[in-house]
Amino acid sequence: MSEGYPDIRLRRLRQTPQMRRMLDRPFPGPERFLWPVFVVPGSGVCEPIDAMPGQFRYSVDQLIEALKPVANMGISGVLIFGLAEDSYKDGTGTHAFDPKGTVQEAVRAIREAFPRLLVFTDVCVCAYTSHGHCGPLTAAGVVNNDASNVVLAKVAVSHAEAGAQGVAPSAMMDGQVAAIRGALDAAELTDTILMSYSTKFASAMYGPFRDAEKSAPQSGDRQGYQASCRDLGTALRESDLDEAEGADILMVKPSLFYLDVLTRLRERTDLPIAAYNVSGEYAMLIATADRGWGDLYPMVRESIIALDRAGADIIISYWANQYEKVLAP
Repeated sequence: MSEGYPDIRLRRLRQTPQMRRMLDRPFPGPERFLWPVFVVPGSGVCEPIDAMPGQFRYSVDQLIEALKPVANMGISGVLIFGLAEDSYKDGTGTHAFDPKGTVQEAVRAIREAFPRLLVFTDVCVCAYTSHGHCGPLTAAGVVNNDASNVVLAKVAVSHAEAGAQGVAPSAMMDGQVAAIRGALDAAELTDTILMSYSTKFASAMYGPFRDAEKSAPQSGDRQGYQASCRDLGTALRESDLDEAEGADILMVKPSLFYLDVLTRLRERTDLPIAAYNVSGEYAMLIATADRGWGDLYPMVRESIIALDRAGADIIISYWANQYEKVLAP
């Protein structure tokens, strides 16, 4: 028999919707998603984020209201990002580990209101430092790696003590996973999940997030500690090292421009992998649809299928709060 046409006709397997549905990979269900949320001090705050339509900065009370339909959709949980008022910012980000801080308050409120939701927290201090970098600076103005790890460990412990089931360090400091794991164990918080931003790139796709989080650095950039998009080998080594230091879940961020990285990481680890579908990827599809250059819902679904196909177990996406409207196949 021939190995090609006319004996082999792949269209036989595409003839009907029923046949295609039977053979297609199932679309990721809501249980595969975490929704990133931005929480601010105060009450009654539900502030639209201009660069991210459909997303808001919430005070804790308003976040609880916003989570009701999300929980009903079956979304597994949230990843919380906190914002601080300027008066609380300092050179080291100490307010980030205040037990009475906004993130800690949000964790407690969500755990009480939605016991079945998973609560992960971002562990970084860029929104809490006066200079906007992810840790304290040396006299030369460079982020002090080891001093940053001390601060990050305190932040992670404070989140876990508030009730977070998982902490997610995003600062890209060498040794941050080991430092946090050691601090959690010392505080007898050994069940806390550590989801590392293990391969996080210095990307141009973070613009809307930095507007939402108000966390852009006051000077310089983060290329000195985030991975280069041109250096695949080192980017993958970052995840290898985090796995060795005790991470429970690895992450690739951004995701859509880095599907090759996601696939390569899937081939070399048995740990669960999260793909962070970042703000620029979210805004890009909305902008394309707004210009009439594409149909939003099919584009979004196709982008999510790509992440699933490339090997993501967990999808962190701003589309999660719109699952029934946008993503439901």
